[in-house]
Amino acid sequence: MSQQEIPPWLREQLARLEQLQQNLQAVQMQKQQVEAELSETDRALEELKNAKDDEQIYKYAGNLLIKVTKDAILKDLQERKEIANTRTLVLGKQEVRFKDSVKDLQTKIDDMLKGRAQSAQPDRSSTS
Repeated sequence: MSQQEIPPWLREQLARLEQLQQNLQAVQMQKQQVEAELSETDRALEELKNAKDDEQIYKYAGNLLIKVTKDAILKDLQERKEIANTRTLVLGKQEVRFKDSVKDLQTKIDDMLKGRAQSAQPDRSSTS
């Protein structure tokens, strides 16, 4: 089918499908980034558990390293972990919704095309 042969309704549905697929991909990328951040936070928390209470601990603040207490950084990392877990949950739900929408729209387009293809074929049952 050339561009002119594609009916407007099909072009519209295909554009919508493409948009949904792009949204799905964006959510998947965001989720992957948050999961990487969560993994990094977990590693930092594990290292802190092994650190002695009197050990010097530093954290990045822009281009600087700032000395912090173990309790303060533990609290900060726990908050980050909670936020990352929440974001992962929300992004996971969005991912499922977009996947379902893509699947539904693909099915709808396929059904519309099948219906159109069947209506374009001559009815062979009446010639028997």
